[in-house]
Amino acid sequence: MTGNYHQLALAEVQPGMVLSDVLLDVQGNVLLPQGTVLTEAMLALMPRHGIAMLPIVKEEVTPEVVAATLQHHEARIAELFRKNDPDSGSDWATATLRRFITDFRLGVEETPEHE
Repeated sequence: MTGNYHQLALAEVQPGMVLSDVLLDVQGNVLLPQGTVLTEAMLALMPRHGIAMLPIVKEEVTPEVVAATLQHHEARIAELFRKNDPDSGSDWATATLRRFITDFRLGVEETPEHE
């Protein structure tokens, strides 16, 4: 863990804050990597995984850092799903998985069309 962090209760964590370390669930599985910019959707799922405290970087995150992180996530998703055309109806399961991962990583809020 980096030295420039503090543990915050889940209720104190705000979207846009950054994890200072890898986030593990109660079984020791990796939930989120170090440096993840937290979204409202991510924070809403924490209680389901038994997370009550989060290691948060002390510095403020600039909009440029947030934009670069989101761009990194978009590029990674595009790489992972490079063989899947999201507009093609031929592989609906992979397209659905891609949509859920994209929504989660980019912090897209649930809308009636996603339900």
